Amino acid sequence: MRIVGGSLRGRKLLAPEGQAIRPTADRVRESIFNILAHGIAGPQIEGARVIDLFAGTGAMGLEALSRGASFCLFVDDSALSRGLIRGNADALGVTGQTRLFRRDATRLGQSSAGQFDLAFLDPPYGKGLARATLAELREGGWLNAGAVL
Repeated sequence: MRIVGGSLRGRKLLAPEGQAIRPTADRVRESIFNILAHGIAGPQIEGARVIDLFAGTGAMGLEALSRGASFCLFVDDSALSRGLIRGNADALGVTGQTRLFRRDATRLGQSSAGQFDLAFLDPPYGKGLARATLAELREGGWLNAGAVL
């Protein structure tokens, strides 16, 4: 796994062993960021505040930082994931632009970290977590008007 675009392009990311964490593939990340940059009206990545829920390795949020986002909050309740995210942020030199919450994304509560322009979430399959997480983002005041999820 590597960062596919921006100032950190080509830099390697720590990846998990086994199947416990499903990192977003390089090509998928590239496609998502191409859509964000060229395919939809919405917030600009440059200067955006990003929240990466069910963050896993942090690849989505780190990709956003590489492409000019100003800040990323990573949310994951897995110790393995949080270790990978810390290691990746340290290796890329972006620790000062990040924060890491040990939290269940379906129980965010009221935002204590401000509001976000861009939200990434890729919950485990078949558990119905996306709907609950989207409700938490809305009800907890986590998103700016016009945010893209």
